[in-house]
Amino acid sequence: MALEKMGSSVQFLLLVLLSGLMLVCRIAEGDTHYYDFVLKDTNFTRLCVTKTMLTVNESFPGPVVYVHTGDTAIINVQNEGSHGVTIHWHGVKQPRNPWSDGPDHITQCQIQPGTSFTQKVIFSEDQEGTLWWHAHSDWTRATVHGAIVVLPTEGTTYPFPQPDGEEVIVLACWYDADQNAELEYDLIHYNATTPESDAYTINGFPGDLVACSSGILVVDYGKTYLLRIVNAAMNSELFFAISEHNLTVVGTDGTYTKPLVTNYLMITPGQTMDVLITANQTPSYYYMAIRQFVTIDSSVPDFTNMTATAILQYRGNYTPPASPSLPTTLPTFYQLDAGYNFTSKLRSLASPEHPANVPQNVTTRISSILDAYYRHISGVYTTDFPDDPPSFFDFTGVDDLPSAITKPATKVKVLNYNETLEIVFQGTNLLTSAEDHPVHLHGFTFFVVGIGFGNFDPVADPKGYNLVDPPQQNTVRVPKNGWVAIRLRVDNPGVWLWHCHLDRHFTWGMATVFIVKDGGTPETSLLPPPDYMPPCTTPSPIRLEDFNDADGVVNTISKI
Repeated sequence: MALEKMGSSVQFLLLVLLSGLMLVCRIAEGDTHYYDFVLKDTNFTRLCVTKTMLTVNESFPGPVVYVHTGDTAIINVQNEGSHGVTIHWHGVKQPRNPWSDGPDHITQCQIQPGTSFTQKVIFSEDQEGTLWWHAHSDWTRATVHGAIVVLPTEGTTYPFPQPDGEEVIVLACWYDADQNAELEYDLIHYNATTPESDAYTINGFPGDLVACSSGILVVDYGKTYLLRIVNAAMNSELFFAISEHNLTVVGTDGTYTKPLVTNYLMITPGQTMDVLITANQTPSYYYMAIRQFVTIDSSVPDFTNMTATAILQYRGNYTPPASPSLPTTLPTFYQLDAGYNFTSKLRSLASPEHPANVPQNVTTRISSILDAYYRHISGVYTTDFPDDPPSFFDFTGVDDLPSAITKPATKVKVLNYNETLEIVFQGTNLLTSAEDHPVHLHGFTFFVVGIGFGNFDPVADPKGYNLVDPPQQNTVRVPKNGWVAIRLRVDNPGVWLWHCHLDRHFTWGMATVFIVKDGGTPETSLLPPPDYMPPCTTPSPIRLEDFNDADGVVNTISKI
C-alpha cells in the first residue's frame, strides 16, 4: 500500500485534575539504529495558504523511526531552524534513561539554533507496536512529529496473521499562521485563550473536501493491511472511519490488545492504535475520514469544525466514482456515547507471550527538574505534591464550587522504586467548560483498570475493576463528568512528566512530575547523564511557588 499525492499542493485517588532525508544505518547485530534529524524551516502549502514552519528533514509529518523490540536508536538532532526545541519519544519507556526523554526544562533544555544534541532512545523488551516522537517545547509539535514503529523481535511475528502490507497514518492539525506566534498573542491579549487549528490532516493533507489538498492510499483487492495510526493533533480527540470497511484494533500505545472489530475509532491526542483492514469491497474509491470528538459544552463554539479525508483507492481497471463515498459510520462531533463506548471495549491481549501483569496489591494510592534531582540542587521544586485534592466538592456538579480550585506551584511526587501505584483521575464539570483530558505519563505504561461516570466512589467502584485484561496504555482519556483508575509498578528510576496531552491545558499548567528513586543496585539506578546536554540559555518556564494546602480538608464528599 502506498500513499500518493494528488494536485500540486496536495496535509491524572487525584480527584481534581490540575487546572527520504532520514539517514538510517543498522549495524550487523541489528540492535542499534542511527538517525539524523535535521530541524529546518520549510515552506508548505495547505488550504491554498503557504507558510514557513519548522520540520524534521523537511517533511510533514516527519520521518518514521523503525526498530525492533529491545533495540536502541541513536538520534542526532541538528537544529538548523529559527528557535530552540526539544524532542520527546512518546511512549518509549527509556529504562533508567530520562536524560533523553525530552520535555523542556523537565529533563533537558532546548536545543538552540545552530547546535545539536544526540539522544539515546532505549526501547524496552515489553513494547511492540506503534509509538511516536514529537517536539516538547511550546507548540512546535504541531509541525515537528512522526511515528515510531517497534517491530517484533527478529525471528518472531505478530500475535495476529501477518498482514500483506503496512501503512503509517498520522492525524494532525494545520494552522494557516505560525501557531507559536498565535499562542503568544492570544495569551497576552485574551488571557487564557489559545489558538484553534484551521484544519485536521491525514498524513499531512486535509483532503479534497477543502481547497488545494488531497491524498490517496492505494490498496490491492483481497489483501489485509496494518494501519499504524497516531493522533498527533494538538487539542482534539478524533473519530476515524473508512467508508464501507470494518476495522480491527489489535494494539494501542505499543501494546497488543484482543482483536476488536469496529466500524469507527475514537483516538485521543497522544494515543496510537494498530488497526487491520481488509480490502474486500468492490474496487472503487472510498473516503477515510476524521472529525473531532467534542466533549466540551455545545455552547462553547471553539473547535475545528471540519472533516479531513484521504482516499482509499483500489488498484485495478474500473470506472472511478464521481465522488468517493463518505463513511456513514463516522460519528458526529457531539456523539458522546460513541466516544465512550469505543474506549470501554479495549482489552489487553493477556496471552502467555504478552501477559498483563496487573498489580494486584497497591502500596501507594494517589488521588529541568531532572538535573536538579540528580545534582541535589535546591530551590527548583518541592516534594509535597498532595495525594488528595486540597478540597472536596461535587466534582461533576455545577454548584458548591470552592473559592479556590487550583493554585500554581512546582510540586512533585517522590516514589520508591518498585512501588505499586494506583491513581484515580476525576474529571469535573466546571463552568460548562469542562471536557475530556487525555493524560500522558512519560517513562511508563499503565493498566486502565476502571472507568466510570460521576464522582468516584472509593468503596464501591474498585469492586468493578478489571484486574485480568485491562488495556495497557501510556495515554488515557479521563472523561468529562467521570473518572479513570490506573495501576502501575514504578520500576523506572528517574524524573518523569505527567501532563494533559491537550496542549491548551498543558500550557495552563495541567502537569506534575514523578521522581522515582533508585532501587539500590546499579541495574535499578538512574544512568549518569551523557557527556553533553543542551545548556539552559533561556529562562525556565518553571516557577518555584509555595502553595498552602487548603484548610479544613474533608475526608468525605458531603454532596455525593
